[in-house]
Amino acid sequence: MGPRSNPSMAVIAMVALAFSIVLGPRSSLVMANQLADHDRITSLPNQPMTTTNFKQFGGYVTVNEKEGRALFYYFVEAESMASSKPLVLWFNGDTLAGCSSLGGGALLEHGPFKINGEVLIKNHYSWNTEANMLYVESPAGVGFSYSKNKSFYSNITDAISVEDNFMFLQRWLEKFPQYKKRDLYIAGEAYAGGHFVPLLAQLIVNSNLKLKLKGIAVRLELFGLQIGNPLLDIQVDANALSQYWWSHALISDAAFNLLTSVCNASRLVTEGITNSLSRDCISVATNVSKELSPAIDYFDVAAGDACPSANASLFGDLNRTDPLRFTLLQTFIYGQSGQKDRDPCAGDTVAKYLNRHDVQKALHAKLIGFSTWRICRFRKEWKYNLRNRLVPTIGVVGALVKSKIRVLVYSGDQDSALPFSGTRTLVNSLANSMNLCPTVRYRPWFSDKKVGGWTEEYGKYLSYAIVRGASQKTAQTQPKRSLLLFKSFLAGKPLPEA
Repeated sequence: MGPRSNPSMAVIAMVALAFSIVLGPRSSLVMANQLADHDRITSLPNQPMTTTNFKQFGGYVTVNEKEGRALFYYFVEAESMASSKPLVLWFNGDTLAGCSSLGGGALLEHGPFKINGEVLIKNHYSWNTEANMLYVESPAGVGFSYSKNKSFYSNITDAISVEDNFMFLQRWLEKFPQYKKRDLYIAGEAYAGGHFVPLLAQLIVNSNLKLKLKGIAVRLELFGLQIGNPLLDIQVDANALSQYWWSHALISDAAFNLLTSVCNASRLVTEGITNSLSRDCISVATNVSKELSPAIDYFDVAAGDACPSANASLFGDLNRTDPLRFTLLQTFIYGQSGQKDRDPCAGDTVAKYLNRHDVQKALHAKLIGFSTWRICRFRKEWKYNLRNRLVPTIGVVGALVKSKIRVLVYSGDQDSALPFSGTRTLVNSLANSMNLCPTVRYRPWFSDKKVGGWTEEYGKYLSYAIVRGASQKTAQTQPKRSLLLFKSFLAGKPLPEA
């Protein structure tokens, strides 16, 4: 027996569309409300009932009937004034390890609850204090999302993922039509932030343009993007990585010299992805690998030890089968982020909770094709085409800025996998190429009278910020500062100067 929304919910959705044509918008709204009510979560096991004053929903949206592909979502309305606050669509994910927005974004970072042992506790820095938050597990195969056609898992690409995400958003809005004219923001981090988010935004902008040319009303009111520690251009990001490693004592002067004079990091990663490693790069990878430790959390270098089980899952199989490839790719995949004052194995706790049958029942979720929910789906069972990593998307960001879509790019300064220095260089170069002068020159911003990071703005539509003391998962390691960043962006206000 499959999840409650597939395939029966797809049939209901088509019936709802037919009724809307025949009987008009009032009937359509009634049918849509029935679709949404079907996904209403009355409560999650062990959730703090006294602090829950918002609606929750969970379920599936079919994105490809022929292939039997459906994406799972978790939606939490804003704590107050939900009817007037924007809709934010959030993505986690990567190419070497597809990671869950439910487990990562919602339960580890900025959702309404966090897991403490076996119970949920209120997250006082949840982003649903400012917006209606929609978390989608994408692509199919990640989390509770699935494809009945298993061949889909053998070669997933950006093009397929973005089309599925676009279809998801349109069909989700048929379930929740009250959000069709709401201000829409798309957000995400790491690979998802650099690829899924801007590519989906580009598809929305192009679709809206075609509709306008035909005299048809725009369906999606896209206002802005918020992308954290994004992979925007691997050539720049990779070389920033080696500089960051060296400046933070993760590698020696000798190793850094190899990575700058013999085979630089961008060449090393490119040759690794294309299976064309040269002798020079093999030699460099071999020498550098002796200095890199799997006990370090490369997504949060200031943290304590990385979670052993997470690193074993992320790196174990690849390390045994192809140690050179393991060396050069290990810090370019999306993994668990540790933190000095919390359990670095929090992802294990999330997985334990989401594998409970009572939790899955409450979420209206079910495992299809996989026996276990994992926070990240690894390559032995799910393969994303790594060559997508080589395609720069910084130009897409520029095109969106030209289309007057507001873009905030931000970085946690403790992430060595996608360092702030590379991202900052890319944003500055983009602004220069577009002749955008700084309207807020590079300066510190403050949270609780302490430096929360640094920021720079280039007019109304492009800005950059660093979150001080934050990992790749900025909202997990610096929740208060991340919420202030999020709140300021939605309000269109500069980050505090004092």
